[in-house]
Amino acid sequence: MSLRFKLLLLALSTLALPLAGWLIVRQMEELLRQGQEQTLTASAKALARSLAALKTVLPPAGQAFYVHPCTQGMRVDGYADDWSQLAPYAQNIGPADDAQKARLLLCADGDWLYLLAQVRDATRTRADASDENALLRDHLTLSLAHNDDLRRYLIASAAPGRFETRVLDGAGDSLPQVLGGWWQEDADGYRVELRLPRAQMPDALTLNEFDADAPNNAHIELRPLLLRSPDLSADLAQFAPEGMRVRVLSAEGWVIAESGQLAALASKSSTPALRRWFESLIYRSLIAPDMTRAQDFATNLPRLSSPEIWQALSGVAATAWHPAPAQAGTGQGSSVVLAAAVPLKENNEVRGALLLEQSGDALPLLTNRALLILIGASLGALIFAGAVLFAFAGVLGLRIRRLRDAVERAKHANGKPERSGERPVPLPLIGARDELGDLARSFAHLLDEVAAYTDYLRTLASKLSHELQTPLAIVKSSLDNLDQQSVSTDARTYLVRARSGAERLGAIVRAMSEASRMERAIAGVDAEEFDLAAVVRGCVDAYRPLLVPKRVEADLPAAPLLMHGAPELIAQALDKLIDNARSFTPETGWIRIALHAIGDGAIVSVANQGPPLPPTMADRLFDSLVSVRPSTAQKATVVNGAPAEPPHLGLGLSIVRLIAELHRGRALAGNLADGSGVEFSLELHGMPRHSLGARN
Repeated sequence: MSLRFKLLLLALSTLALPLAGWLIVRQMEELLRQGQEQTLTASAKALARSLAALKTVLPPAGQAFYVHPCTQGMRVDGYADDWSQLAPYAQNIGPADDAQKARLLLCADGDWLYLLAQVRDATRTRADASDENALLRDHLTLSLAHNDDLRRYLIASAAPGRFETRVLDGAGDSLPQVLGGWWQEDADGYRVELRLPRAQMPDALTLNEFDADAPNNAHIELRPLLLRSPDLSADLAQFAPEGMRVRVLSAEGWVIAESGQLAALASKSSTPALRRWFESLIYRSLIAPDMTRAQDFATNLPRLSSPEIWQALSGVAATAWHPAPAQAGTGQGSSVVLAAAVPLKENNEVRGALLLEQSGDALPLLTNRALLILIGASLGALIFAGAVLFAFAGVLGLRIRRLRDAVERAKHANGKPERSGERPVPLPLIGARDELGDLARSFAHLLDEVAAYTDYLRTLASKLSHELQTPLAIVKSSLDNLDQQSVSTDARTYLVRARSGAERLGAIVRAMSEASRMERAIAGVDAEEFDLAAVVRGCVDAYRPLLVPKRVEADLPAAPLLMHGAPELIAQALDKLIDNARSFTPETGWIRIALHAIGDGAIVSVANQGPPLPPTMADRLFDSLVSVRPSTAQKATVVNGAPAEPPHLGLGLSIVRLIAELHRGRALAGNLADGSGVEFSLELHGMPRHSLGARN
C-alpha cells in the first residue's frame, strides 16, 4: 500500500465530524419534534374539551353504516359503475366467518338515499318477492328504523331487471311503503340497487342475506347511519386553530366532520421543485427515516386508518409524523404533517376520536439547512484535508525516492557519491532537519564507510604484493641455500614441496602486482577515436582458433561503430571476459559475443553455456578478490615443480569493471533467461573529451 493511499485513508477519519454532526442534528430534530408533538396534543385535548362543553352530539359507539356524499349523479340500474370511487369502502353485511360474501354501500345527495348491495352467490335459486316461496329462495331482507318506526322489506327477483319490495312486517308513516330498484346478475353473484327519498331516510338499517343453497339463521342487528355533520363541522370551525385541519372520526374511523385547511398545502412555494425533492429526500432518509407514508391526508377520504387514530380510538392520545402529499404546481412534497389524535369520550365510553393536523416547512427547512451546512462544511474540510495530505504524501514520496535513487547509485558505485565535474555531489536531504534528514545523514555516513572499505579492498592487492616481496625473497633464498646442502631423500621431498609453494606464492604476488600496475595504467591512458566494431571483430577472429573445440558465435554490426576511448583496454577487457567464459564452458559448448549500439554508446556482451551464477554473487563479481571458482588450493597439482594451473584471485573482473567505468559505463553479469548459461555485459559510453586548455 503506497504512502499516498495510507494518508488518504487517514484523511477519511475526518468523516467522524459529519457523522457526529449528523447525530447532533438528528437529536436536535427529535427534540423539536417532541416539543411540537406535545404542543399539538395539548391543542387537540383543549379542542376536545371545548366540544364537550358545547354538548356536541358525538357519533354512536360500535358499528354503523356510513353514508357517503354522492360525488356525481346516481342512476339506479343495478350496475356498479356509478359506485367505482366508493367501492374500496364497501362494508360487510354478512356473518363474521364469511365477511366478503355480502357488502353494502350507501350514499346520499340532497334528494335521495342510494343503496347498493353486492352478494357473491354463484348458484341460481331465484323467485319474485310476491312469490309464496320467496323466503325459501335467494333474497335480501332490508330493515329500516326511524324514531320508533321499524319496517322490514323482502328484496327478491326471479330474473334480472326491475323489482319491487314486499313489506314483511312493521308499520309507521315515516318509512316508505314500497321500495323499487334493480336486480342484476353476473357469474359471481347478484347486485341490488335501490333508492328512497331523503325525507324518509332512516336512522338505522340492516340488510340480511339469505342463500337457499346454504341457509343460515344469522341476522345482522340494526346499525345506525353515519353522515357528515354540518353542525359539528361548524362547531369545529369556531375552535380550529388557524393553519390546521381538524376532523372528528367515529369509532370505526369514519370522518363525520371536518374543518380547516393545512397551511402548507394551501400555499405556493417559489422554491424549485428539484431542490424541494432533494431536501425531502435528505429529510426522510437521514433525519426522519421512521416517518410513515400513510395516505390519510387527502380531504376527500371518508375513512382514516393510520396507527395513531386506532390508538386514540382505544383511549390513548397519540401523535405521528407523515410526509405531506404533493399537489400539482405547489411542489409541497418536502412538507411534513404532524397529526395528533385524542379520544372523544362520553360517560367514560370512547365514542370517536379528534384528529388535529398541522403541516409546514419550518422544521424540515431548519434541519435540512443545518444538515446541508454540515455536509458542505464537512465535505469541504474532507477535500481540503485530503488535498493537503495527498500533496504532503506526494512531496514526502518524492523526497524519499530521491534519497533512495541517490543511495542506489552510490551503492552501485561502491559507496562513492555522484560527481558534478570534479566535485562530489552530496546526498539529497543531507541538510534537512527532519527525520528524512537524519536518515540521509545516516546513509551518507554508511556510504563513507562502504567507500573506505572498498578502497581498502582495492589497494589490498598492491599492499600485499609489496609487503610479501621481502619475506618471499627470504624464503626462496633459504630454499636455494638449503638445496646446496646434502639432505636425505625424505627431506628432499619436503624441500621440493616447499619450493613449489614458494613458486605458487610468487605467482600470486606477481598477479597482484600486475593488477596494481594495470589499475595505475588504466587511470593514465589516453583516449582516441576508434571503430569499436572493428576492435571486437578482430578479437573474435583471434579467439576462434584458441577456443577450439568450443563454438564461438558472433553478432556484430556491419557498419562502423565509433567510440572515443582506449581500444587496447577494451580488447583487454574482452580477453578477461573470454578467459572467464572459457573456464566455465563445457568442452563442446558455445560462447557468443555480441555488440549493439544504444543511444550515445554501445553494449558488448559475452555469453557462454555453463552453470548459472549464484543469486547472491551477481552484484559482487566485479569486486576485487571475489571469485566463484573452487579454491585453487584444493585443486592445484604440481607439474615439474610448478602449479599446473595459475591461481585465480578474482582480479580480472575487477579490471573489467575499471575499464567500463573509465568509459563512463558499467559492467553487468546475469543468468540467461532460458537458464542455459551466463552473460557478462559492458555498457560503454566513451571516455570524457577534454579541451586543450584542460590538458595544458
